[in-house]
Parts: sequence; C-alpha cells; structure tokens
Amino acid sequence: MNDIILASAQFEHHSNDKAYNLKVIEELSTRAIKKNASAISFHELSITGYTFLQELDREELNDVSEELSTSSSLKILKQIAGDLSIVIMAGLVERREGNFYNTYVAVNGKEILARFSKLHPFINKHLSPGEGYTFFNLEGWKCSILICYDNNIVENVRAVALSGAQILIAPHVTGGTPSPMPGRGFVDERMWENRNNDPVSIRKELNGPKGREWLMHWLPARAYDNGIYLSFSNAIGMDHDHIVTGCAMIFDPFGDILAECSELGDDVVVAKCIPEKLKDAGGYRYRNARRPELYADILGGKHSSLTKPVWMKDDD
Repeated sequence: MNDIILASAQFEHHSNDKAYNLKVIEELSTRAIKKNASAISFHELSITGYTFLQELDREELNDVSEELSTSSSLKILKQIAGDLSIVIMAGLVERREGNFYNTYVAVNGKEILARFSKLHPFINKHLSPGEGYTFFNLEGWKCSILICYDNNIVENVRAVALSGAQILIAPHVTGGTPSPMPGRGFVDERMWENRNNDPVSIRKELNGPKGREWLMHWLPARAYDNGIYLSFSNAIGMDHDHIVTGCAMIFDPFGDILAECSELGDDVVVAKCIPEKLKDAGGYRYRNARRPELYADILGGKHSSLTKPVWMKDDD
C-alpha cells in the first residue's frame, strides 16, 4: 500500500441549485488535482443543499430526489471525475424503492465505487435511515463513510475501524446551531455578509465554540482512538436560514491536523496519508488491547434509538 493524497473541501452551496453546486464541485476538484490529489470529498448533500429540506413535504422531496440509475447529477459527477482523473465524493437525495435517503457516493469516470446512506438522518421526516456500513477501495486503502451525525455516535466509528477501515470519509453540514454546550448558537448573518470588510470578527465566530472549537472536542478523538485517517468536509456560509462554519480538515491516526481550510468561502486542502502511521498510532494498540467479553452484552443490549438534535424544530 502506497502513500495517497486526499483532498477535503468546503463551499457555500445554493439550496436546490444542482447546476451551481456541481459547477463548484468541478472547480474545487480541478484545484485538488493541481495539488496531486487522488480523491476529493465534499459535504453531505453537497449537490442538492441541506437545511432547506426541512420544509419540504413528501412530494416536494420527491422532486428534489434522484434514482441513482438514472440520475443526471450522478452522470455529470462521473463525467467530471473522468475528465479530471480523480475520485469525487459528494451527496444527494436518493430515491430508492419508494423511500428517500441522504446518500453519499464515491465515483470515478466509469462507476460508482461506493454508496452510503446516512444512518441517523433527521433534517426531513420523510428520509429513511441507511441500513449498514459501506467500504470501498481507494488505491489499496480500505475506506468507509459516515455522514455528519453518524460520527457523533462513537460506536459507528469504532465499528468501521474494527471492520478494517483505514480512512474515514466524514462529510458534514454542521456548526453554528444552538446547544446546551456553553458558547454554542447561531452565527450572526451580518458578520458573514460583512466578512470582506471585517474578516477578524467572522473568523473569531467560526473558530470559536460555535464552530472549530467545538469540532476539536471530538473530531480528533475519532481518529486518535481508532488509529485511522479522517477526512472532514463541511459546508460554509449561508445554508438556507443560518450560517454553517466550514473548517474542512484532514486528521492523521494520531489525531493531528494535516491540513485545514482557512478561507472565508470555497476552499480545498490536501494531505498525504502514509501507511506507517496506521500501526504507529496508539489507536492501533488500543484496538488490539480490547476485552470484548467485558462489554459485548452492554454494547449489544436492547436500546431504543432516538436521533433528535437540540436545534431541530418540533414537528407540526
């Protein structure tokens, strides 16, 4: 297994404007190949937009969704990947057998390398949860995908690591939402609109507890505890009715940041993944030191799952 260069991106998507979002995906993918990246990951639902979905009824969601076998968006994505000779990972609303999914795909110019549906969807009540984990090969590296809230459930990350994942692709649309955690909350839209005149104020907001500071409480731990690389992508800027905080970054198995987006807008960064770090990292030893006889029954016990972020509006 050789070194691989990954890219992670952030951009301000336009709600329900697939043509615009695919254009940005092409532009950022072009920037990634100029930095010798073999693959690039974008945020969840990067093709469609995200938070606007919360207001759609089933018929409206159907209009936004696509079946992968006939998806015009997927056709364009594969064409971009083929023209640039890069693997592109992006998200859209999938329609499958009468159900709707927050789905993320990895494609090259010829085929879908991976398809994963979010295990803990919540932005729209008509979205169905995915049914399991996904793994795919990227130049000899075993990769997996967990979308946004899926990564907050530590068992999910542990499960894919125990299944052999060496790189976790973690697309998000997050940050800038209320929480009982001190300092969390919405970002003032006026700061974002005035970012060119006053970049210091908005950068302080995005890097503080509403954004990056919160991410650093837990994202590095997912990589460190499991001894894996983690590529975190995120939207930035206005997402329907609030500001999301960007800070796309790539972590190594030591939990160190290898690369991080710093622009107040669309941006892409790359990092080299080195196989030797996988066994040098503490997470590799911790996995081998487990004693599952102590907690297998606890972790596998009956449990009623509820996915309800604090900031979500109550259903009518």
